[in-house]
Amino acid sequence: MNELNQSYARTADQTVVRQNTLIRQVYAWMGAGLTVTAIMALTTLSSPAILNAIVGNRLLFFGLMIGELALVFTLSGAINRLSAATATLIFIAYSALNGVTLSVVALVYTSNSIASTFVVTAGMFGAMSVYGFVTKRDLTSWGSFLFMGLIGVVIASVVNIFVGSSAVSWVISAIGVVVFTGLTAYDTWKIKEMAARGTEGRKPAILGALTLYLDFINLFLMLLRFTGSRR
Repeated sequence: MNELNQSYARTADQTVVRQNTLIRQVYAWMGAGLTVTAIMALTTLSSPAILNAIVGNRLLFFGLMIGELALVFTLSGAINRLSAATATLIFIAYSALNGVTLSVVALVYTSNSIASTFVVTAGMFGAMSVYGFVTKRDLTSWGSFLFMGLIGVVIASVVNIFVGSSAVSWVISAIGVVVFTGLTAYDTWKIKEMAARGTEGRKPAILGALTLYLDFINLFLMLLRFTGSRR
């Protein structure tokens, strides 16, 4: 009986080690991605030629957006067929490209507003991610609810591009904050569960980093649209 208990204890300890290791790797890669994004955004802002090309050419801007989507779908859909080095390269390339497109945010909102919103985003993200990691609850039921909310936000955002309603934009942002706050906890919980099932290595860490990176960036943008001060 003692041997059985010791075996269970060793298994539990190994699971905790895998979970802690994977989540540390995920956060490290996510942090690297956010750093690359910030550097590229600042680089773009410091180059009037690049900034004018992006702002003045809608075709180029939307081309960059499509490129970002292509990189995300490639990494998410083909992660098992990609090498770890290729997955890493795609993630860094996406982070860099996202920094270029996000640079236009600084033209719309004040620097103080961007800085304060980033701090609030980091606090909310950190709190919900910690909750997702330490909770003993099964968050499976959150998945379908949050996915439906995400689809609703995307569809409403596309429609509002043509409608141009500030009231609708406010509602979308408010719902988006709730959705991406929930997704932060849910996606962190999923990463923890992946580790518990024996998932480990750089590729799962990169995929997890991409997931949480997207949660963070979208939460930041929704909060900025919701509470940010425009120039």
